[in-house]
This record gives sequence, structure tokens and C-alpha cells, in this order.
Amino acid sequence: MSDPNPAGATSAASPEAASPPPARFDSLALDPKLLRAVADAGYLTMTPIQAKAIPIVLDGRDVMGAAQTGTGKTAAFSLPLLQRMLKHENASMSPARHPVRALVLAPTRELADQVANNVKQYSKFSQLRAAVVFGGIDMKPQTEELRRGVEVLIATPGRLLDHIEAKNAVLNQVEYVVLDEADRMLDIGFLPDLQRILSYLPKQRQTLLFSATFSPEIKRLAESYLQEPVLVEVARPNATASTVEQRFYSVASDDKRRAVLKLLKERSITQAIVFVNSKLGCARLARSFERDGLRTNALHGDKSQDERLKALDAFKRGEVDVLVATDVAARGLDIADLPAVFNFDVPFNAEDYVHRIGRTGRAGASGLAMTLVAREDHRMVGDIERLIKKKIEIEPLELDEAPPRRDHYRDRDRARRDDDDRPPRSSAPASRPPAAAPRAPADPIFDRPYEPSADAPEPAWAQKAPPAPRGVSPNIKPKRKVAALFGAKKTDDVPSA
Repeated sequence: MSDPNPAGATSAASPEAASPPPARFDSLALDPKLLRAVADAGYLTMTPIQAKAIPIVLDGRDVMGAAQTGTGKTAAFSLPLLQRMLKHENASMSPARHPVRALVLAPTRELADQVANNVKQYSKFSQLRAAVVFGGIDMKPQTEELRRGVEVLIATPGRLLDHIEAKNAVLNQVEYVVLDEADRMLDIGFLPDLQRILSYLPKQRQTLLFSATFSPEIKRLAESYLQEPVLVEVARPNATASTVEQRFYSVASDDKRRAVLKLLKERSITQAIVFVNSKLGCARLARSFERDGLRTNALHGDKSQDERLKALDAFKRGEVDVLVATDVAARGLDIADLPAVFNFDVPFNAEDYVHRIGRTGRAGASGLAMTLVAREDHRMVGDIERLIKKKIEIEPLELDEAPPRRDHYRDRDRARRDDDDRPPRSSAPASRPPAAAPRAPADPIFDRPYEPSADAPEPAWAQKAPPAPRGVSPNIKPKRKVAALFGAKKTDDVPSA
């Protein structure tokens, strides 16, 4: 019988097994510095993924952690790694005493920044240093921080390669590697960069993969990165959180914006993320919501990193009602008490659906995920249905009477052409004819046709060439005279043209 787990991975828990009662962090073999930081963050009991994964990571085993979004996967890998690195902490100011020992790779800039904040929160009472590097901002401040020495480096693949090539990051002492949102990290777009980064690392290391979704292809691909991993699953693979209410509505493509406005009003939703598939559609929809009177911001890949962080921060502070975003906001972002998520566009990849709706209903809170389904979206809805293994019921949505449609510029041009071709109506009231346009004053000299002058010289094209001198072939054109200003030599034997 074949092994159902990849690379001979042993399963820490069956997905169908009942979850144990919540355990406290102080029941773990963690240093008092870490326990104090966790308590300051407001956490007392562990989530199921934390309770199962932390002891295994503390034992030095490779782990593949699969859990629903919003269940605390960041603490599940960061706390045990910090515990194992405490033996290296020191107060020295020398950068050589603070080499990179743990590397955390994340697919998006926002996720990398969030993981870095969590790691710094957990390590604030220790001497361990943490830093984050990602693209979209100046490399100089990152370079200065790296040269001062850090033990924990959180990075996106592209910017990390920039620092490696610039000799700012040396990874020959890395002992722990974490791939956060591993399914996207192992995607074809990141795989070449990931392979280059792993080539700089020591062969002997502990590798951890954490994600909400693990496809069979990703599990097979992980065989080359992990050594006898333990597969930790606290729920059925690719399952959605039970705290999220999922609704699917049948809506025409042109009516989706009105549908969002109706659902926001009917359900009294104060804040929501609206996911779209394209950057251009994201910007256009955000402008439309602004015209509808909503405080709106857009978050997509064409914005600078500073703009993206400001938009996300404003949304977390409650200064924005609707955040229209592409899938850069779909993974890992922790937004407390977000009531609802809209899928304005059904995602192309079914796995992205699981991550999108995971932005709501986090940490045990209830949430609402609404997906607007047009006629052309049914195939992608079928993919989602097969992934989450749940029957999806698509409900009709009755919209209010449509507002008067704005005339398209093509319609206005067509109407104008029709009016030009239409004969005047006989029933129109009589009116005086329009005044004729004023005529320009006549000029008898200007208007007189051309008459050649009698003493005008014959044009050059009508002049006959002079006869060739005796003894010279008529087929040889004589040289023309060149003014002395241009350096011509005086020639007596060649006739002028």
C-alpha cells in the first residue's frame, strides 16, 4: 500500500480526529522571556495548529503544517524557532556575533511585514534581532540593518536575491528555513527564485512549510526540500473555517457593483474587502465606489509599497469602508474583526478562494463571505466546489430598479449622426432661417488668376543646356561652378554649366 503522505511524512494527527481542549502556552517548554512576550500580546491558550506543531518543531523535525487561515500559523513556527535560537543570543554589538540563523520566506510584501511584526513582538524581551526586507522601497535602510547583524530574516524572494548579490546577506549559517504560504512559494512563479535561495543555504537545516492549502502537486514538490517531514493537519485539507458563512449570488456582470452596494446596506456591513482579479479592474471599481459615497481605497501590485502599506493601515484603523484589492491581500493578512469579504470576481484558482475568505472569521470570530457569480463564472465555481468538497448553492439576488443608464460616448455619437441624416420635421414651429455666415471681403488683385510677366526669366527647368565643347562627348556632363568660399579650384579648361 502506498504512503498517503509525501516523502514518507508521518501524520501528527488525523484530520477527522477531534481537536484536543485548548492548551496553555505556559505548558510548553518555552523560555520565560517568550512566555512573557506571548502574554503581553494577549494570548494565553494555543490554537490546535500551535498545540500540535510547536512540540514537533522544538524536537527539530521538519514540518508541513496545514491549517485554516486565521488559526495562528505564524506563532506555530516563530515561537519554537526563537526558543531554539536563544542559545545564540548575546549583547555584543559586533555584526559577526549576530549572523542570520533563521530565514522566513513569504510571497507578498504585506505578509512579510506582518510576520516580521509578530516575530519582533515575540522576541522583544530577548537579545535576538529580527529584520524584514521586501521590494518596492529603497534598499539602503535595509542594507544598513542587515550589516548591523540579524538572527531572524523575513524576506520576499526577489528582494532577498538582490541583497545576496550585493553581499548584504550571508546565509551560510542558516539553521532554520520557513516557507510561509508554501503553496504560493512553491508555485511556478516563485520556484526559480526559491531554488536559487536554497542553493546558498547549508544542506543540514530544519525546514518548515505552512499554508492553508496543500495540493497533491505541492506535496510531491516538497519532497526535495524536507527530510522525513511530519504532516500536521488540524482540519481536512483545503477546508474553509466553520466560522465563515459562505453565500453565492447569481448576478449579471454589469450589476455586480449594485449588488455589493445592496448587500452592504441590507446587512449593515461597516467594513469589507472586495476582491477582484485584475489591477485595472481594482482601480476602476475603487473609483466607482468613491462616486457612490463610500470611503474607498485600492490595493494592488501597481501601487508603490508605501502606498500599499498606507492603504492597509488606514483600513485597519477604520478610516476606509471598502478596500478593493487583488490577491496581494488574500494571503496571511491579519485584520481583526473584519465582518465581511466580497468576491467581486470569482478567483481563477480555487485555492485563492480559501485564502480570500480567510481574511474574515479569524481567531474564532464569525465572518461573512459573499461571492458574486455571473454566467461565465460557473466553471470556476465548480472548481471551488471540488476543492472544498461542499455543495454550493447559488442564490438569486433581486436588485432595486436600475438607475438611469449613462449614455456611452458611442451612443451619443450614433445619435448625433442620426440627427444629422434625419430630414426636418414638418410639424416643427416656423422660425426665421439662420443668418448666413459673413463673407470675406473681396480682393481683386488676390483673386485675379496668375499671368506670367513678360520680362520674367525662363525657368531653369526650361533652359537648354549649352552645347558641349569640341572634342568632349555629349554624354559627359560638364562640371558646375562652385563658389570659392567652399574651396573650389580655378579650372580654365572645363566649361561652366
